[in-house]
Amino acid sequence: MTQNQAYSHKHLNSACLDTTYASVHQGLNKSVDVLIIGAGASGLYCAFTAAQRDRSVLVIDHANKAGKKILMSGGGRCNFTNYVVEPENFIGSNAHFCKSALTRYNPWEFIGLVEKHGVPYHERDYGQLFCDDSSKDILNLLLDECSEAGAKVQLKTDIISIKSLPQDNDKQGFIVETSKQTIHCHSLVIATGGLSIPTMGATGFGYEVAEQFGHQIIKTSAGLVPFTFTDKVGEVIASLAGISLDVIAFNERISFPRPMLFTHRGLSGPAMLQLSNYWQVGEAIHINLVPNVDISELLKQAKAQHPKQLIRSILTEYFPKKLLLALQDLHWSDFKDKELANIKDEALDTIGDKINNWSIKPSGTEGYRTAEVTRGGVNTDEVSSKTFESKKQPNLYFIGEVLDVTGWLGGYNFQWAWASGKACGEVV
Repeated sequence: MTQNQAYSHKHLNSACLDTTYASVHQGLNKSVDVLIIGAGASGLYCAFTAAQRDRSVLVIDHANKAGKKILMSGGGRCNFTNYVVEPENFIGSNAHFCKSALTRYNPWEFIGLVEKHGVPYHERDYGQLFCDDSSKDILNLLLDECSEAGAKVQLKTDIISIKSLPQDNDKQGFIVETSKQTIHCHSLVIATGGLSIPTMGATGFGYEVAEQFGHQIIKTSAGLVPFTFTDKVGEVIASLAGISLDVIAFNERISFPRPMLFTHRGLSGPAMLQLSNYWQVGEAIHINLVPNVDISELLKQAKAQHPKQLIRSILTEYFPKKLLLALQDLHWSDFKDKELANIKDEALDTIGDKINNWSIKPSGTEGYRTAEVTRGGVNTDEVSSKTFESKKQPNLYFIGEVLDVTGWLGGYNFQWAWASGKACGEVV
């Protein structure tokens, strides 16, 4: 599809899209400086930032509520940022892309906005900041800022077509036909997010718009998502649903000391969600179930001091009973009723390794249904890191999750939304 062809939503009848520029222009019934598609975190932040510069701004979204993902985030408390945000907390094909915006908009600026609006908040582990009361406080903050600055938000609005206008035209920019009106805008901002949690209204719309204007999409996949298992280990894991413990989850590239949760479908909790961003299908993951103890050394010392004890007796203080018995069946069933004196040190080393370096291969993840974010997205090599303007189409901008920038769990993806929305809002 060429740049001057109209984008058509695949669920709509293509016959209704045979509209020439002239006829669309005649039917024009709204004109704004900035049109933002997507009433989520980055879109709303961009909206009031631009409106504060006396730009006329309209935000449109197909959903019936603004900020649906904001409302459900953080278990309804919205982990809105983190005290420490570094470029290393983000992944993408261009590791340097996120640096400019993050440097220009640090967490303290958003914290200042939170305090300005009197939103009570608290810190949890690893610098994570959450609302004391409700995620609604963050959404209301954004909507209040939009209202005060004069940015309008229009919901229940579907996009029918997007057409770029010739650069030499007096009304350069875009003609956007929607289910409610035809809009001319000078700047068009795509803030539609990724594919995560489709029940919240997530679609691939932003990627399709990017492709319409010649952008490459870095392959997308579910990020910050629980692992699933289909083998015998999976059956054992399912039987332990509800048990959690602090572990170190790791692979050859990175490690995360965080809590892990056994579920009916597999392994979840912060440790697993973090590691999922760095996992590829077919790879094994590694888990240190007792991070601060060398289990093989512990067992060999116990063998010397208490030779008549059983392995499970030594390990009982480190695991819930149900988990300990499951690990016994998996890793030392042949020795479960043998005294330590009758077990060779080599066997104890192997058992210790199974606990400090449990290697298992997920069959997959729970996918976009439960993923917190989408890995991949619009290729950032084709977007300005300072303004977020497309390098392929003047006056077209991409912000937030639709880009190939994915943050860790812990408030980083919200900080990216604020930072990219602010940087874009300052120039559109």
